Amino acid sequence: MQRRESGPALSFHGAGDSDEVAAYQPRGSSMEGRAAAEEPEVLSVAALDQRLRRVVEGATQDVRVLGEVGGFRPHASGHAYFTLKDEREDACIDCVMYKTASPRARKLLADGARVVLIGRATVYVPRGKLQFSVTDVRPAGRGALLEALERLKQKLAGEGVFAAERKRALPVDPAVIGVVTSGNGAAIHDIVTVSYRRGAPRILLARATVQGPGAAQSMARALDQLARVPEVEVVILGRGGGSAEDLSAFNDEALVRKVASFPVPVVSAVGHEVDVTLTDLAADARAATPSQAAEMLVADRMERRKQLRHLVTRMWRATRQTIERRRVVVDRLARSIGSPADLLAERQQKLDELNMKLERAMERATARRKEELSEIERRLGARHPRAVIAGARAAIGPLEVRLVAAERRRVERLRTTLGRHAARLDALSPLGVLARGYAIATNASGRAVRAAKEVAVGESITVRVHEGALRAEVTAVLDPGEGEGNDG
Repeated sequence: MQRRESGPALSFHGAGDSDEVAAYQPRGSSMEGRAAAEEPEVLSVAALDQRLRRVVEGATQDVRVLGEVGGFRPHASGHAYFTLKDEREDACIDCVMYKTASPRARKLLADGARVVLIGRATVYVPRGKLQFSVTDVRPAGRGALLEALERLKQKLAGEGVFAAERKRALPVDPAVIGVVTSGNGAAIHDIVTVSYRRGAPRILLARATVQGPGAAQSMARALDQLARVPEVEVVILGRGGGSAEDLSAFNDEALVRKVASFPVPVVSAVGHEVDVTLTDLAADARAATPSQAAEMLVADRMERRKQLRHLVTRMWRATRQTIERRRVVVDRLARSIGSPADLLAERQQKLDELNMKLERAMERATARRKEELSEIERRLGARHPRAVIAGARAAIGPLEVRLVAAERRRVERLRTTLGRHAARLDALSPLGVLARGYAIATNASGRAVRAAKEVAVGESITVRVHEGALRAEVTAVLDPGEGEGNDG
């Protein structure tokens, strides 16, 4: 792969660029011989550290130091390590509290805590490191730096900068990976080494300052450079660990917003697992180290081949096992089934038996249907229209005689009844009364006169007798009883 420079701060690294990779290898230094014979006294490193330790401890017995705790790391041994920072000045000192210290004092130690430490300064001889050995702790409030960082964190979280739904999936086996880190640090060396060991991606380095004043602005400019390269599929932003003070640039608000709005996914690889910065929260993915970030993005070709061979082996083994299991099942079924010819013969015999049973059942059913048909024909013959008509005619003759006799008897009864009623009517008829010598007088309107006062003198009336009628004129109207004596 040919190396391509993209701007003064960008450099490509490919699998064949051994010169670029070598640039990130540790460099040895030659040791010059020393002529010790003329020097009056030569101290060993350990002797120098011991002398410094005695001087420092003698000058700082039981001093009290005010500051803010950062990078607090309790160890499995029981010791606790942290940094005490000056909130107003750019100064800090490494501290250690051994497990023999008071448990109450240990509870006051936490990142961002503002405390007063009681102890003495000392030199850790194995490393020649100046540190403060803490014997007791007094609370002094919450650190201003941590409070400011917490306020910024809450602000960005409220705007959704850290929201999980806005994070993008990392590309699978990217061809070009952008890296923002120091050009001569361990981070780019680890990323290149791991990437080329696992695969053959192109690494585009955007050099930036990752610690100290102006580091956040330098990393933001490096991100802008990578954003102008369309081939970049993903970006790693990180460094090779450090204290909380060293990582403060990764909490810059402008840098965090740029990471969140970057056009391609960003992997934050800042420090180690215990170090969490705001860029870790804003990035699309977080890696504990730059090496882990490279492992997340670059697929391991050898591991893939190994997995593929393993899967192929498992597939063939599973296939053979499946075939063997199926063969055993087939053999067991074949033994349980027996000879196909015998099986067919048994089934044929069973079929013959069923056919004979069916024939017998059909014969019985046919005989039963014939008997039922004969009975129906006999019954239908008895109900033939000719027979029915002949029987009806035979029955009509006596019925006619009986009907005529019954009609005569009925006529005689009706005639007798009619004569009886006629006699009664004749007895009640006015004509019969008239025949006995009575008469009926009617006025001019034809109404029968029932009382003398119903007519007047001189009024014309009609008198109906048994045979005929008389026209008469009333000459006198008599009261009841007046004319009864004159009849004799």
